Amino acid sequence: MNARDLTGPSAPTSSSGSLGLVGMVVAVDGTSGSGKSSTCRGVADRLGLSYLDTGAMFRAVTWWMLSQGVDVHDAAAVAARCHEPVLLAGTDPTDSTISVDGIDVAVQIRSDEVNAAVSPVSTVPEVRTRLLDLQRAIITEHTTAGGIVVEGRDIGSVVWPQAQVKVYLTADPAARAARRALEAGGGDVSATEASLRERDRIDSGRATAPLVMADGAAQLDTTSYTLDEVIGLLAGLVESAAQEVR
Repeated sequence: MNARDLTGPSAPTSSSGSLGLVGMVVAVDGTSGSGKSSTCRGVADRLGLSYLDTGAMFRAVTWWMLSQGVDVHDAAAVAARCHEPVLLAGTDPTDSTISVDGIDVAVQIRSDEVNAAVSPVSTVPEVRTRLLDLQRAIITEHTTAGGIVVEGRDIGSVVWPQAQVKVYLTADPAARAARRALEAGGGDVSATEASLRERDRIDSGRATAPLVMADGAAQLDTTSYTLDEVIGLLAGLVESAAQEVR
C-alpha cells in the first residue's frame, strides 16, 4: 500500500475513549528522518492517545554508556552494563520526556556524539532485549484505559506485531537529509544524507530485529507531503481501523 491509499479526513481533536480507541496500538516504523516523531506526536495529540518514542530509549542508553566511558563499539562491554541505567520514558505527546537515573536527557540524546554512537549500541542483543521488555510493559499499561502510538524501527515486526494499525514511513534520502539539516539549524546536507544512508544500512542489516516493513503494514512515502497532511492521513487510517472493530 502506498501513500495515495492512506486517504481520509483529518480527525478532530478528541479523546481516545470517545473515538473508540481504547486498547488501540498504532505501530509506526521507518527510516531515519522520515518524519516519524513529528507525525506520531501529532497523531497521538489529535486523537487523545499516549505516545512512545522507542528511539529515544536507545539514545538514552547510548548517552549513559558514553557518560560512563563504556566503549560503544565493544558489544560485550555494552551488554555487561546495559541493565544498570534506570530509564523513564514519558508518554505525553505534547511534552515528550526521557530520563536516565533521574536526569532529564531529552536534549543530550540528540547530540552529535550520541548520533554517532547509537547504531552500534542498538545492535547489541542484550540492549534490545532489555528495552523490548520495557516497551511492552509501557504499551500494556497504556492500552488498559486508552491507546498509544509507538514509533521505532521494529514495533510492528517485533515489539507489538498484533498492533491494530501498522505503518511504515519512508522518504527520499535527499529529502530526509534536508529535514535533518534544517532541524539542526543548518549544516552539510550531503554529509547528513551519507550518515542517514549508513544508519539505514546498519539498521536493515543487523541480526537482531532489523528494520523491515512489518507484515500487514501500510507504507507511506512522506517525501511530497507536508507534516499536517501526513498526520491527517495516519489519523484517518487509525479512525478507520477503530470503526472496523466496533
